[in-house]
Amino acid sequence: MSQELDFIVDMMEEQLIKGTLRWLASFKEVYRDYALGSFSIPIYAVGSLTEKGFFLSRIFSAFVTPKYKIHFLLYTSDVLSAKSMRELILSCKRKFGSEDWIFITVVQTNRIEKAVRSAVKSLADKQVGLAVYSLAAKDEVSSNNVLGRALKQRLRLTEARFEPLNVPDYLKSITVMFTSGVLLLVLLIIMGTSLNVPLSLLVILAFSIIAAYPLYRRWFHTAFLVNSKGFILWKGQDVAEGKWADFTDISLHITPQHDVHIRLHAQKAVFDIPLSRVGLSRRETYAAIKQRLKKRTD
Repeated sequence: MSQELDFIVDMMEEQLIKGTLRWLASFKEVYRDYALGSFSIPIYAVGSLTEKGFFLSRIFSAFVTPKYKIHFLLYTSDVLSAKSMRELILSCKRKFGSEDWIFITVVQTNRIEKAVRSAVKSLADKQVGLAVYSLAAKDEVSSNNVLGRALKQRLRLTEARFEPLNVPDYLKSITVMFTSGVLLLVLLIIMGTSLNVPLSLLVILAFSIIAAYPLYRRWFHTAFLVNSKGFILWKGQDVAEGKWADFTDISLHITPQHDVHIRLHAQKAVFDIPLSRVGLSRRETYAAIKQRLKKRTD
């Protein structure tokens, strides 16, 4: 498997684990190198449309949401023939339930053959969504049904975005809003306005919790987008970009607050990725970036 295909497989696994594909289904199990007939599937995930959130959502889901399973497969190859594609679909239909939805994404290094392109567009099974991507031509084709169009429009193969809510920073934003509201309340009292102080404080608190979110996004929110070429890091309104080709080594950097950052070393500078703020595992992220830098220098 090529380096870029390896990266796509790793990114897809991260997207599934982080819940980026919630628009597709609620996936609870992810398999690597899943055996399906004569095929070895690099990424296979199974889930459902059932809600797993609040109690009322679960009750609604139990009565309204269909109970069939959702299957997602990422298959990689140098080139896929029309015959192999049909065999892959038949293997899925034999393995999975007759009413299940199946999403198949094929990524290949070479160009898409004309026969494959025609077979994908003419796929008649409405319960199978199929999308084929070519890395060589930066081209793609999808089945002309609802599931296929969803894959084409919304699936991002070569990038993953991580942006968890940082609770301490969100509380800071609430504090700022609440303090501002209290100061305004004090000013109104000084001016002689008759107010119900306990009720006013409750209103200010409720308003602060809601209004703090835009403030948090503007000042504190951290997001990290990574793809095969490099990455983008947002800290509030500050944006920093980097390319893997610019870095030669990696280390762990411990801040005075004992936060751990991934430190990327270039010839004349370093770049720090705040792991806790972007919700990434220290060990897994270090190993993945180390491997990527190693492959680049080999």
